[in-house]
Amino acid sequence: MDIEALRSFLAFVETGSFTRAAKQISRTQSAFSAQMRKLEEEIGASLFIKEGRYLVLSDAGVRLTTHARNLVTQHDESLSQLQHFQDKRPLRLGCPEDYNQTVLPTLVAKLQQLQPTCSIQIYSLPSVDLRRQLDVGELDCAILTRAPDSEEGYWLTSDQGVWIASPHYQADLHTPLTLALFQTDCKYHAAAIDGLTKRGIAFHLLACCNTASAQRALVEQGLAIGAMGRLSAGNRVQILADMPPLPKVDIVLAVAAKPHPLLSQQLLTKLESEFVC
Repeated sequence: MDIEALRSFLAFVETGSFTRAAKQISRTQSAFSAQMRKLEEEIGASLFIKEGRYLVLSDAGVRLTTHARNLVTQHDESLSQLQHFQDKRPLRLGCPEDYNQTVLPTLVAKLQQLQPTCSIQIYSLPSVDLRRQLDVGELDCAILTRAPDSEEGYWLTSDQGVWIASPHYQADLHTPLTLALFQTDCKYHAAAIDGLTKRGIAFHLLACCNTASAQRALVEQGLAIGAMGRLSAGNRVQILADMPPLPKVDIVLAVAAKPHPLLSQQLLTKLESEFVC
């Protein structure tokens, strides 16, 4: 089986989307589809089935996933060892600003432990920008919050959503809650609004922030309360109890379709099993 076809197939497994997979491998969607049809012809079975509006893996596709990962890994590791350029190109690592204080240092420390001579360039951007840069090959990997039921990336840790307030905050049941939240595409934003609405708690949305530091600053000054992951909350706020529940999310390391030589399957497996945040 063609290695590049298997790499393209794994791009779909990671993204769940022909469109994103095609971007990651720098092909048009029609060229990607043709590549998948050729792979299906070679195997003699359909790799995808339609569920509603979406394509998902067939039984043959699920079975191929493990074999494809093994074959691509062996190919990349063999090529890396033969070319001896393990650390010549810096690793381009993306990280959302809200994980800069916790997940990022832990990951860099682990990478340094596993590869002492590694060199890393770090880009702190919103998750939507990090995914776009991964798709077009501008990043080698990125720390991301994984969508529920997604197989994206390599699991690092989980984070629990919490309500945060200034240490001096005291609830006033006679006035609406003032909120400072992440922007509307954030899981905690939607869960916070939904939870308050269902409980019939009045609120006023003071600010939507695109960084954790901005949200924390407003909360620490007592201007509002907020909702974010515990790993992003820091130690200058209090965690509020008796509030509507917030979701738990998985934090993963997503890797570009053409992985950096540093990111061998052996290293990624070690990260998954040994990462402690």
